Amino acid sequence: MNIRLEQPQDYREVENLTREAFWNVYRPGCTEHYVLNQFRNNPDFIPELDFVMIEGEKIIGHVMFSKAEIILDDGTAFPSWTFGPISIHPDYKRKGYGLKLLQYALEKAREMGIGLLQMEGNIEFYKHAGFDLASKMNIHYHAEPRESEVPYFLAQELIPGYWGNREGTYCPPKGYFVADENPEAFEAYEATFPKKEKAFQEGQLPQFCQSCGMPLTKNEDCGTNADGSTNYNYCQYCYKDGHFLQDCTMDEMIEHCSQFVDEVNKQMPKPMTKEEYKDMMRGFFPMLKRWRR
Repeated sequence: MNIRLEQPQDYREVENLTREAFWNVYRPGCTEHYVLNQFRNNPDFIPELDFVMIEGEKIIGHVMFSKAEIILDDGTAFPSWTFGPISIHPDYKRKGYGLKLLQYALEKAREMGIGLLQMEGNIEFYKHAGFDLASKMNIHYHAEPRESEVPYFLAQELIPGYWGNREGTYCPPKGYFVADENPEAFEAYEATFPKKEKAFQEGQLPQFCQSCGMPLTKNEDCGTNADGSTNYNYCQYCYKDGHFLQDCTMDEMIEHCSQFVDEVNKQMPKPMTKEEYKDMMRGFFPMLKRWRR
């Protein structure tokens, strides 16, 4: 087993590896391979921390790092970093390769003076590499309420004392949303790979309609594309045959959804009033793909 920097001749093989590693893991299908494809030309990309793992003559693993930032409570930006996607070929998962690759990369990052990392992942794996809940360090996740202890948002101080007693909100690199911002380009890129079936499965992150916020748990919940195929971004009530069913603003959508507060309350530990539900949606909806600016 050998770990070295990624080379241009590795790019397609690594992107295919990433696609295989992430397919249907966190959501139906995946976009991580496109993020990687686009990120290599992003100014936040750190080429000195772009590693592949080799077994024999085969690339079986990959990890990349990126610059990020935390917005402190006083409004200033504090430099930080993140990593991912980190990919291990399905044939080599659960054999310790991922941890070896990550530990190697973390040591190289520490040597470069990188003091703080945040990432999204499963703490049961990443705790073995020194990560813990970011909320314990008063680092909040941009897409969750400030008081939440987000179970998948993790952090680690690589250089003791780098973060100190600060408090702020983590902002992922803009390039991580490239598939959402350029869906047609992503679909064209995805079409260059062998076709794979998307599916809901146990262990995925919660999926929500990117228009109204409705939970998506099965194909029947989803809308349809122009060719009749399943659209995993939008629900059947918002999107059909490649078109939105409502021509409305975000505020109008919030007003429409507020009439279902009684149904929502059946799933809530503490019932909300209609106005409380609207306030919650006003915080949540700007992060949905349809309304993202």
